[in-house]
Amino acid sequence: MSGDRLHLVPVRSREAKEFVRTWHRHHPPPAGQIFAVGAADEDGTLRAVAIVGRPVARHLDDGTTLEVTRTAGDGARNANSLLYGAAWRAAKALGYRRLVTYTQEGESGASLRGAGWHIIASRPPRAGWHTPSRPRADHGTDRIARFLWEAPCPRSEVACKPST
Repeated sequence: MSGDRLHLVPVRSREAKEFVRTWHRHHPPPAGQIFAVGAADEDGTLRAVAIVGRPVARHLDDGTTLEVTRTAGDGARNANSLLYGAAWRAAKALGYRRLVTYTQEGESGASLRGAGWHIIASRPPRAGWHTPSRPRADHGTDRIARFLWEAPCPRSEVACKPST
């Protein structure tokens, strides 16, 4: 098996989406993205990806906030924590001031805590997105509570803005 040491690698959109299709437990790849980053082992085998895009929630889409819309991995140890940290550094380098993501109830959030992220809100289960004026199919994850996480922002960091 490949080595345990992981390093960051650039990942093109098509490759990141295919990786998510193969490895994500309950979601398809997101429609769009701003950037993606991967974690590869010593042999160069891609072991995990993170896709970062505009926030799905309209009220968070303020032009200075991004969202980690998907992470997926093959189980490589510490891969997601590595990617969450890299995603935040990259977002800040691009001029963004805030990075958020969600977990579902029942997911531990260990990778996020390992990268220094913190929960800023809980979202109750929703009945779904279907309305008579805009019919939508249920994806099987609509009735699950979620937690909103935010990347760490030291008080000395000028690029950050307060949580909402």
